[in-house]
Amino acid sequence: MRYLSTRGLTEPVGFSDAVAIGLAPDGGLYLPETLPQFSAADLRRFETLGYAELCFEFLRRFATDIPPETLRELVAQSYTTFSDPGIAPLKELSKNLYVLELFHGPTLAFKDFALQLLGNLYGHQCSLRRESINVLGATSGDTGAAAIHGLLGKPGTAIFILYPDGRVSPLQERQMACTGAANVFALAVDGSFDDAQTSLKEIFGDQKFRQQHRLSAVNSVNIARVLAQSVYYLYAFLRLPAATRAETEFVVPTGNFGNVLAGWLLQKMGVPLRSFKVATNQNDILYRLFTTGEYRVSAVAPSLAPSMDIQVSSNFERFLYLSVGGDAAKVRDVMQTFKSTGGYQFENFARDTLSASRCTDAQIPGIIRSVYERFGYIVDPHTACGFAELAQDRPSVVLATASPAKFPDTIVSAIGIEPKDPSLEALKSRPVQKYLLKTDATSIRGFIEQHAV
Repeated sequence: MRYLSTRGLTEPVGFSDAVAIGLAPDGGLYLPETLPQFSAADLRRFETLGYAELCFEFLRRFATDIPPETLRELVAQSYTTFSDPGIAPLKELSKNLYVLELFHGPTLAFKDFALQLLGNLYGHQCSLRRESINVLGATSGDTGAAAIHGLLGKPGTAIFILYPDGRVSPLQERQMACTGAANVFALAVDGSFDDAQTSLKEIFGDQKFRQQHRLSAVNSVNIARVLAQSVYYLYAFLRLPAATRAETEFVVPTGNFGNVLAGWLLQKMGVPLRSFKVATNQNDILYRLFTTGEYRVSAVAPSLAPSMDIQVSSNFERFLYLSVGGDAAKVRDVMQTFKSTGGYQFENFARDTLSASRCTDAQIPGIIRSVYERFGYIVDPHTACGFAELAQDRPSVVLATASPAKFPDTIVSAIGIEPKDPSLEALKSRPVQKYLLKTDATSIRGFIEQHAV
């Protein structure tokens, strides 16, 4: 299978090259040239599969340049570190209300599903090609920790993660800066996540520097991340009551749009998922887009759900490309206008099967308290945003994107209980090793030059 850039100015590549490159040289994002279709017979066959085998069956349609047995081994290895035997257990809170728990990986967040796999793909490529690789990413909280733990100690790799200093939770920072691994560099920058992401894209746009240091993007701009996340939607769909599967809405706490895009792509592959709700926090650019058709940045206000404190949602470009029928020229026009003016007004915005909701910091503690009082279940601040405006006329699956133990202060203030996890408790006694940098691309580029493998 070949992969195309959303901006249409880059030659098609295979799966392994799309993963290694990450962000396309023309600034676009890679997508499969065609989406495979899953039939009713396929879905019936998938019902009996465990998570890792289902992931293999799904990804083999996309990773066609990796021998099947090698891919199966890489996938199986990726899910050995999850603490729940179900990997992504679907919990029923009440009739027509479910939670899909995506926080049983090594860093207690949904990003582990893709980044454990991506780390193994990188390791495989380094071994196969006998080349080193330098991985660069920006995070608003969870991506960085998951990416780092996917590459811990892997030979031939170094990982550089940018994050906004003082704008992630203390435990999120410790997951990045307390590993002690020589190939890990936690870079605390003096700006917002969007500032860090802008610098990251500028660095990837420098083709000479990128090729010299064999840079690869670990953010959700990497197509392997989106595809790996599609699997847990399929896994959850197959565990819902058969009579209500096609009527169920998936509610997705959303920042960079990659998580909800993964489910929407699965729907385009023939899996009859009904609809998706894009649940935002008070930094609500996507809520405004889906309710008004205007995509416009505003100031980022630090929130109780910091992983969602994003204004420029990278994966929206993939949604746009598919929504306009693969018209790369249209995508280039929209993205250039957005970059130069900070906004774009769509005349007839194609929402398809997506809607949106918004949740403020003032609402989050009350939602955490309400969910606990009604169901005896504790949700983290990001997952709480998914409970803000649940539909009453259909079943809902809320994606629980992180463990509440990562945000103890907010949970204690809401319900008086401090959730704990042994892996997080162990971090509290370890020294923090982070590097303070300016957010500009020149400073970051200079650091990479000094520490790249």
